Amino acid sequence: MDKYILIVAGGRGSRIGGQPKQFVELLGKPLLMHTFDVFTVLPSPKKFIVVLSETDLEYWKLLCVEHDFRVPHQVISGGPKRFYSVKRGLGLVPNDALVAIHDGVRPLVSEDTIQRCFDIARRKGNAIPAIRIHESVRETDASLNKPFNREKLRIAQTPQVFYSTLIKNAYQQNYREDFTDDALVLESTVQMIHLVEGNEENIKITNPSDLIVAEALLKRKKGEG
Repeated sequence: MDKYILIVAGGRGSRIGGQPKQFVELLGKPLLMHTFDVFTVLPSPKKFIVVLSETDLEYWKLLCVEHDFRVPHQVISGGPKRFYSVKRGLGLVPNDALVAIHDGVRPLVSEDTIQRCFDIARRKGNAIPAIRIHESVRETDASLNKPFNREKLRIAQTPQVFYSTLIKNAYQQNYREDFTDDALVLESTVQMIHLVEGNEENIKITNPSDLIVAEALLKRKKGEG
């Protein structure tokens, strides 16, 4: 079964160092290129699709030339929200394939996590990596709050891997505000979601402090620290 890697990197919200997060340099190259790197270790052939903001398409071409980036990939412009960007990217994915939908600013997902996701999705139709919460949590309601059993909670990560026919069909429905990730879109079509173990290092770069953590982890991964 063909494998597609759909990297969503069309965000324009949080800027670090005057540019979108996905283009900030870490260890000499843009963050988005590090995200590509984690998938190039997969043993079987795969096809890459990256979704970018319309305003970043030419800039990405320049970055690829500047950094001699030669990973073959298709580029498509995104929509006003992540839902529409993923939907556009899925338009390039055929039916009867496996597709991993991944945040462009998660450069530290492990090879084991990726492989687990593909293995379970091949057998069960989908796989979502998730990790436990180690901190105490409380549920709030207006001015009231109470403790919540953290053992019942998991933090969802990406890549979220799907049998492409199922997820493409799910994305034919209308957008809803509660569609915060692809698992929720599929789940709304009455499909059961299958969780697999993620990895703690698989952080989503959101704040400047995340860059410091990511750089340290990348150095350790490359044996430089």
